[in-house]
Amino acid sequence: MSDELTLTGAPLRLTGVVAGYGGRPVVHGVSLDAEPGRIVSIVGPNGSGKSTLLKSVVGVVDVLDGTVTVGDAEVTHLPSEEIARIGVGYVPQVDDVFGPLTVRENLEMGGYLLPRPQVAGHVEKVITWFPRLGTMLGRRANQLSGGERKMLAMGRALMLEPAVVVLDEPTASLAPAVALQLLEEHVRLLAASGASVLIVEQRAKAVLKISDFTHVLVGGRLRMAGTPQQLASDPGFVESFLGGGDGRHAADHLTAD
Repeated sequence: MSDELTLTGAPLRLTGVVAGYGGRPVVHGVSLDAEPGRIVSIVGPNGSGKSTLLKSVVGVVDVLDGTVTVGDAEVTHLPSEEIARIGVGYVPQVDDVFGPLTVRENLEMGGYLLPRPQVAGHVEKVITWFPRLGTMLGRRANQLSGGERKMLAMGRALMLEPAVVVLDEPTASLAPAVALQLLEEHVRLLAASGASVLIVEQRAKAVLKISDFTHVLVGGRLRMAGTPQQLASDPGFVESFLGGGDGRHAADHLTAD
């Protein structure tokens, strides 16, 4: 068995997805693709349906119309456990770890679909991605810093070696430097290792810098889409999400090392 995680990506495709609660739509007719090895981000104002859209992908919120596929498998109306088994890892914005449990126990919980003899090996693989977790395996999750908790949440999702990784506001409540490190190191590594990555993020400038393609969701509908460079050259996008100023200069900033 390899000592490293193997993320064999699969395309994620949403076609005309309508989703919401109690039969009432919050997301209206959203279509987007996320391909292996690429990061696709979704930005937009608060209350625009971003988290609802992600929850519809992973089976937490009902899809009222449209389809969600992972590779050749349609997962539109499958329960969350089956979607995870097919290869979708999900890191929610809140309640992303079990506070009273240790780091090791949290990781083991993330491997609940694995044959029991494989769990310990997958814990060791996750630690190769997040070496810091290896130094605190016996510490309870509620004793970790915000950045450490988010690393643990991502590690739990990686226990099943997912083909698609769905991240909902992974930098929420993190200090700016920690948030930037999480995006530029760990999220980039997911895509570089072959996974299809779909991420919702409020830090528009930071997430555009790591994205291959970005969608803007407003009022539950896609209003704009493009590469980071295309969006950073759009005056409307710059004014709304990058703090105004010259779009050409914003594009230069996004492509800077």
